[in-house]
Amino acid sequence: MHPISRREALKAAAAAAVAASGLVPSRGRAAAAPRAPIEKGAQLRLLRWKRYVQGDEDLWMASTAKFTQRTGVKVQVESIVGEELRAKGAMVASVGAGPDIVVGSPEMPHQYSDKCVDLTDVANDLGQKYGGWYDVCQRSCILDGRWIAMSIAVVSFCVVYRQSMVKAAGFDEIPRDLDGFLRLCQALKARGTPVGLPLGNGLGDHSWCQWLLWSHGASLVDESDRVAIDSKETVAALEYAKALYATFVPGTLSWLDPSNNKAFLAGEISLTWNPISIYYVAKTSTDPALKAMAVDIQHAHLPLGPVGRPMELHGLLTGFVFKHTRYPNAAREYLRFMLEREQYEAWQQASLGYMCQTLRAYESNPIWTSDPKITPFRDGPRLTQYSAYPGKVGPASAALAADLIIPQMFAEAASGRATIKDAIARAEQRAKRYYK
Repeated sequence: MHPISRREALKAAAAAAVAASGLVPSRGRAAAAPRAPIEKGAQLRLLRWKRYVQGDEDLWMASTAKFTQRTGVKVQVESIVGEELRAKGAMVASVGAGPDIVVGSPEMPHQYSDKCVDLTDVANDLGQKYGGWYDVCQRSCILDGRWIAMSIAVVSFCVVYRQSMVKAAGFDEIPRDLDGFLRLCQALKARGTPVGLPLGNGLGDHSWCQWLLWSHGASLVDESDRVAIDSKETVAALEYAKALYATFVPGTLSWLDPSNNKAFLAGEISLTWNPISIYYVAKTSTDPALKAMAVDIQHAHLPLGPVGRPMELHGLLTGFVFKHTRYPNAAREYLRFMLEREQYEAWQQASLGYMCQTLRAYESNPIWTSDPKITPFRDGPRLTQYSAYPGKVGPASAALAADLIIPQMFAEAASGRATIKDAIARAEQRAKRYYK
C-alpha cells in the first residue's frame, strides 16, 4: 500500500459525496467537476407555472418523487398561473424568503440576478453530456459569463389551423409569404370562419407580434441597445397587423393565454398561434366532437417576411435558485436530475411535445416522429430568436419584456385605438425608461 496523497483524498471524498447523493456521474465522457454533497436534511420548495397540458404536471411530479426517493430530499411543489408567477417571484426576491427554486419566464432571473445562485457548473456539465445548448438558451440564461438560470424547456408555438376550413377557403396549406397569409385570413373571415390571434396582456401567446415586427426588419432596440422602434419597417409591420386584425373574431384585445385555446376548441375560430396544447386537449379528449377536431387540426410555421428567414419567438422556461436557500447543492442537483435523459424524454412524451428540448440531444426523442402533427414543434428551439433580439439580455430587456410594450403597441395600432404614428411614439417613450 502506498501513502494516500492530499489530492487523492480530496478526489475520494468528492466521489463519496456524489455516491451519497444517489446521483452518479455518466460514463463514456470526460469526468465532470466534482459535485458538492447534498446538504444533510435538505428540503426544497419549488414554485412553477401551472400546467397547460396535464401530462407536463403529472410527469414533473413523478420525476420529483423519484428524486426524493433517490436522494432523500423532499420537494414541495406549488403551481400557479403564469400571470401570477412573475408577481410572486418578484415578491420572494424582495423579501429574501420563500421558495428555493422557481421555474418561470426567462425575464424573471434577470430582474433580480444578484439574488440568483450561480448554476454554471451544472449547465456546462449538461451541455457537454447532451450535445450543447441552443443559442436562445445560452443568451437567455447567461449574464456576465455565468449561468444565473437553467433552460428547462422551450414552449414551441405553431400556426394551429383547421385543415378543412383552410381548404374550403381555397388554400391547400399555410402560405409561406405574408401576402398569401393575409389573403388566407381574409378568405377565412369571408367564409364565416375567422382567425383569432391574441392581443391581450397574457404571458406568451402574443409573441406573434414580435414575429411580425422582426420579420419586417424592425425591432424595439438595435444591437447597441439603442431604442430603434421608430422606423419605416415598424410602420409596415403595423400596417400589416391592422389588415390582419380585420380578419379576427371580436374580443382578441382582451384575450389572455387560455382564451384562444377555448375559442378554437369551441369552433369559434379556424386559425390561431399557440403551443401544442390545443391539439393535446382535442386528441386526449373523450368527447367525440373534439376527437374529430383533432383529426382536422394541422400545424405550420409562420410565414417569412421581408428579411427572408424565420424570425419567430417561442416561449422559454427557466429554472433558477434563490441565494436565500439553505440548500443550494440540493437545488442544483434537483435541476440537474430533471434535465437528465431518463426524466426529460419521458416528460416530453407525456406532454405530447409541449415541452421542447433545450439540449440538442433531445431532438432525437421518438415523440417528434410519432405523429407528423407534432413534428413542427420540434424545430422551435432552433428557429426562435431570444426576446431581447437583437439587443443584449439583461435587467433592462427583462423589464421591457415584462412591461408588454410590443404587444400593446400592436394592439393599439391594429385596433385603431391609436394611430400607427402615436402607437410607435408611445412605445418609444416607454422603452426609453429602460434604455437611457
